[in-house]
Amino acid sequence: MRIVCFGDSLTRGISYVKGRLRIIKENYPSSLAKLTESLPFVEVLNKGVFNDNSDLLVSRVQKDVMSENPDIVLIEVGGNDCNFHWEEVAKNPEGDHEPIVPIERYLENITQLVKQVQDKHVTPFLLTLPPLDPARYYRSIADRFGPSIGHFVSQVGGIEHWHGMYNRQLKKLAEDLKVPLIDVRSYIKSAGDLEHLISDDGIHLTSEGYQHMSKAIFSDLKKHLAKQTLSQP
Repeated sequence: MRIVCFGDSLTRGISYVKGRLRIIKENYPSSLAKLTESLPFVEVLNKGVFNDNSDLLVSRVQKDVMSENPDIVLIEVGGNDCNFHWEEVAKNPEGDHEPIVPIERYLENITQLVKQVQDKHVTPFLLTLPPLDPARYYRSIADRFGPSIGHFVSQVGGIEHWHGMYNRQLKKLAEDLKVPLIDVRSYIKSAGDLEHLISDDGIHLTSEGYQHMSKAIFSDLKKHLAKQTLSQP
């Protein structure tokens, strides 16, 4: 059985370490691969790309995912979709700014990804958006683009507001599409102090956070595989 982990930098395994963004070995696909060693004939592939959003996932799903002939595709995306062009916000903090991928297009993209996967008789799983730490996130953004973004954040909630909205709409879409959804967001929040699970940029996970993310995924996958086994004649 081949499992493809498809998503953005949280799938790729980016963390903020010693003042820099780095790819760490203890990412969620590699941790998931270790957990699945107890299951026979399971292979886990990492198809995460730094800074991807759902537009970009749609553009590369055939080349990067379906060409691998997967049995299961884990779709994780949304943190970059609901983010903003902060350099534009900094120049005009009192203006109107939309997320990089507006919510309507985000949901359309997810629907398209699900259908493309299902059309090949492959099982898609949607992952909720992992939690963020808004205080540390905005501190890192202000350090890069200046404190003027504070006005915009205070007026519209910035990514914190949109992050929660996109996550709620994703969960509703999963229900409407009758697609399994793995709530990594709630699992990570309940796993311990977010200061240790989310890195200093406030949005990428630490190695410990990625390990908890993989445990949540593995737990749901085991249930799915058990049901599959029981349903076979």
